Amino acid sequence: MSDGKEADVADGDELVVRKPRKGIYVLPNLFTLAALFGGFYAIVMAINGRFDLASVGIFCAMVLDSLDGRVARMTNTQSAFGEQMDSLSDMVSFGAAPAIISYVWSLQGLGRWGWIAAFVYCACAALRLARFNVNTAVVDKRYFQGLPSPAAAAIIASFIWVATDIGVKGTSVAWPTFALALYAGLSMVTNVPFYSFKDVHMKRSVPFVVIVLIALGIAVINIDPPIVMFGLFLAYGISGYLIYMWRKAKGLQTSVISTSTDEPDERGLHK
Repeated sequence: MSDGKEADVADGDELVVRKPRKGIYVLPNLFTLAALFGGFYAIVMAINGRFDLASVGIFCAMVLDSLDGRVARMTNTQSAFGEQMDSLSDMVSFGAAPAIISYVWSLQGLGRWGWIAAFVYCACAALRLARFNVNTAVVDKRYFQGLPSPAAAAIIASFIWVATDIGVKGTSVAWPTFALALYAGLSMVTNVPFYSFKDVHMKRSVPFVVIVLIALGIAVINIDPPIVMFGLFLAYGISGYLIYMWRKAKGLQTSVISTSTDEPDERGLHK
């Protein structure tokens, strides 16, 4: 008799065991698909000339992307499929979308220099995501190796959001956009350590003043969301280099690789 998980079928003298079909967990992948839609929505809004909504779409994708992994761990629904789906979603939302939005908004006025900057950003996002997948088991969890792609996308999106909010046309800030795209893109593929906040445990009790500071932070963001968000993510984008210089000055190890792998083809990624 079958117990619902396996079915034993007699076929002459042989016993055929049917393995249960592997399914796909709905809940975490639902958040991943929603994050992917945020990136797709951002591209569509950029094509339609609504760059403010395009920037908001990227920020929505960031929020949803931060939730899918946590939901998977909380519900014990992690899977290899989910990891690959998350990487592909990140490539669209934080790689292709910011590159296309910045090009349509401003960089196309620079001709070939514009699309080169957009491509460099997009390519660096792909390289950063591929390296992250390879180095997951060997990187110090307290730090990211290079600027994380959501933060890089947020720098680009918040800059466009600020400029759009104050009425600045993209063509008038084409070279600053060019420089920002290159900075964000190349920062993703450096070995500079960026704090990951993964050692902050939300389940632990904290002093009452921490909750007050969080409330104040939310209030400050609501004063002028575009400017505050741009300031926060630009500061984070610079913080990694400050950490690198501080650790270099103190004689501390600057690499975030905690161990090495046995595969010689991957060692070059760890230098």
